[in-house]
Amino acid sequence: MIPISDDNPARLTPVVTWLVIALCVIVYLWERSLGREMAAAVFVLGFMPASLFGLHAAPTGFVNVSPVATIFSSMFLHGSILHLAGNMLYLWIFGNNVEDAMGHLRFAAFYLICGVAAALMLAFIDPAARIPMIGASGAISGVLAGYVLLFPRARVTVVVPLGIIFYPFALSAFWVVSFWFVLQLASASLSDPHQPGVAWWAHVGGFGAGLVLTPLFKLPGFPLFGRPRRGSWNR
Repeated sequence: MIPISDDNPARLTPVVTWLVIALCVIVYLWERSLGREMAAAVFVLGFMPASLFGLHAAPTGFVNVSPVATIFSSMFLHGSILHLAGNMLYLWIFGNNVEDAMGHLRFAAFYLICGVAAALMLAFIDPAARIPMIGASGAISGVLAGYVLLFPRARVTVVVPLGIIFYPFALSAFWVVSFWFVLQLASASLSDPHQPGVAWWAHVGGFGAGLVLTPLFKLPGFPLFGRPRRGSWNR
């Protein structure tokens, strides 16, 4: 089930959402320009729990980055065009409305904090992990949590691949995001954190942070669990 659009227009120009998307695309193009050095860049700039806790020396040889700084640099790296496209699609659909409800600066802080929470969740699950984590999905998981709290009744159009046919239909955001989160939680429970692959626990951690932080970061007067009425909230 892949979301492709929603029926929830934003009133505020989503400057931060667009900026994050642009940065991720630019960073990915830079990664690809490195050729054979791309893997080295990912290894140094990706987040490695073992380095954060001093259980393994921080990778060097490409650039020198502190383990704490890699929590942030890792949010803008992606391993493939599909990895990038999938994350940016989710951010494009859901980010503008959450930014609308929080304002630019609050949303920027919210996004980064959710990304930090995602990385720390992964580190908590496997503090000795030496596999670098990259990608914006941890932070975007927090955005999804914010969306479902703020706009649970918004209609989201999704497509379900049936062989070579993609069948579109609309569901409420509550069901789309709930299905997504159950899938992340089930996948995390069944995954081996010692093996390379999707950082499922980071998704869970980012989503949990989004649930906690959204009521604190939304603008005064912007309601939870519904659509705002025109003129009923303040920026």
